Amino acid sequence: MKILFIRHGDPDYEHDSVTEKGAREIELLADRLEKLDITQFYCSPLGRAKKTAEATLRRLNREAIVYDWLREFPAQCVDEINGGTRLCWDFMPEYWTVRDDFFDKDKWLSDPVYANSDAPETYKAVCDGIDGILKDYGYTRRGNMYVTESSSDATIVIFCHLGVQFAMLSHLLNISPVLLWHGFFVAPSSVTTVCTEEREKGRVYFRCQNLGDISHLYKGSEPMSESGYFQKTYK
Repeated sequence: MKILFIRHGDPDYEHDSVTEKGAREIELLADRLEKLDITQFYCSPLGRAKKTAEATLRRLNREAIVYDWLREFPAQCVDEINGGTRLCWDFMPEYWTVRDDFFDKDKWLSDPVYANSDAPETYKAVCDGIDGILKDYGYTRRGNMYVTESSSDATIVIFCHLGVQFAMLSHLLNISPVLLWHGFFVAPSSVTTVCTEEREKGRVYFRCQNLGDISHLYKGSEPMSESGYFQKTYK
């Protein structure tokens, strides 16, 4: 089985849509996707993700299944420095890198910053959601891996967002999402491919084949959007 996670095109957050650049990106993305044999499409309910899916779905005369849990990861965590709350995937390095539990795939949820927020229930909804999709294709979670009675050759596409994409990847690959949220970046309209690997019959693990691929943009001479990438040095 193959899962293609696609981040929405260059965002117009004010109108929950995509920019003119994003519109060019999603047409180039559609050029890429329409050549694939895709079993099913899934999509976030947010406008920028639905707009990104629209170009491909229109060409193929297909529809996507929309799940609310695929929206951008909305959990607000305790802000111990400034008070109040903040997005749980937006901490400064000098803060999150010294909290050892953040590096553990299980313990991160027990740290007071996350435990005293809606992060646990939000993360569980995402994990249950992706496991529900996988169960439809014959894959059942057992411990830190999956089991199946019959392997699937399905290819599915999930149009979503950076935060929730990394939450799903953390579950599939057993990595703390804090490390993914703060240490990795996927550009708008990028494609991340995760495939099942069944080295023993019926016992399955997921393996990331590529992360944040934007070769469709290179092919169309469209530069990468840096939306969500905090590369600037702040003083």
